[in-house]
Amino acid sequence: MPWVSFLAIFFVTWFLALFIVLPIGVRRVDQPEPGHDAGAPQRPHMWWKALGATGIALVATALMWWGIGAGLISFRV
Repeated sequence: MPWVSFLAIFFVTWFLALFIVLPIGVRRVDQPEPGHDAGAPQRPHMWWKALGATGIALVATALMWWGIGAGLISFRV
């Protein structure tokens, strides 16, 4: 598999994993300051969520790479 395909699969799975990880551990502020959104998370922990999404995307991409190399996944019609 060419490296461009590897990167494309990684970025797609990274964004999917990020959307899966985003709602984990979200706590809203009970009394938001004036001008702040009431639904905004108190501490979003985005670095941890980006790291988790990276780990999930690496595992998913490695499984897809292995499946394509082993012939289990084929994109030919």
